[in-house]
Amino acid sequence: MNKPLTDQYIPVSSYIVDAEYQNTRLDNCLISKLKGLPRSKIYSIIRKGEVRVNGSRSKPDRRLKISDVIRIPPYRIEEKTLNSPSKSLISLLKESIIYNENSVLILDKPAGIASHGGSGLKLGLIEAVRQIDSKFKNAQLVHRLDRGTSGCIVLSLKRSVLRRLNTEMREGRVEKKYLAIVEGKWPHKEVCISSNLKKNHLRSGEREVVETPEGKQSTTEFKLLESNGELSLLECSLLTGRTHQIRVQASNEGFPVVGDNKYGNNKGNMFYRKKGINRMLLHAKEINFPDLGIFCIAKEPDQFKEIFK
Repeated sequence: MNKPLTDQYIPVSSYIVDAEYQNTRLDNCLISKLKGLPRSKIYSIIRKGEVRVNGSRSKPDRRLKISDVIRIPPYRIEEKTLNSPSKSLISLLKESIIYNENSVLILDKPAGIASHGGSGLKLGLIEAVRQIDSKFKNAQLVHRLDRGTSGCIVLSLKRSVLRRLNTEMREGRVEKKYLAIVEGKWPHKEVCISSNLKKNHLRSGEREVVETPEGKQSTTEFKLLESNGELSLLECSLLTGRTHQIRVQASNEGFPVVGDNKYGNNKGNMFYRKKGINRMLLHAKEINFPDLGIFCIAKEPDQFKEIFK
């Protein structure tokens, strides 16, 4: 179902940062403030220097301070329709809620649903959640999961709560565990892998992560849970939270995640697709905020069990 949305031309404007957006990243502030403007366009105007903070060009990850003045260039909201979630998607997302307390909402995100719209997608999880219940209309993503990844994804229903959750993540007080099924026989019972990963933005707008000395240190603890010689089930504990971290590190070790179309094995993916595996076998199993008393586990998907039968 689509709702009409009138095209709008928004003239140049400025925003003076207040306590609500103190210490928020510039890109996240604009994503929150410029409703209806695609994320790709927001990053484009930042990259081109059209957005100014106190008169100067700034990077997307700049942390804002109270009284900073953000100059926002004129823009046009060109979408002619605002997509609404289908009844089946509404039902699916409501059933996926595993935690809803104190303005923190945690869902077991289904594989195949993007965390947010953009790059050709008009409706992602966050846009759908905002429409399924009036209580969720101000929901914000605390972090993101790749479209093909299922499992725990955290949303905030209040800006003050979002800042606190972001602080917990930034200061390394959040525990994240994933399940991954990789091709081959993983040779270690337990191993800690650390590498320097750098995120590149391709012309298509997609992100690609490579290992390079100029990258940020990224560390994952891998624990072997099961293997049949052809496949291995790993528990992956993130000690840092870089984009595509598990996928890149597993692939660089020679054990790509099954169904990973970016860093994986095309021949292997095709083989398992014929066996009915139509998703990437990566699952955000657990996320904990110990200092806030939040502990959540998302049930292991059936495909993770069936593939070993």
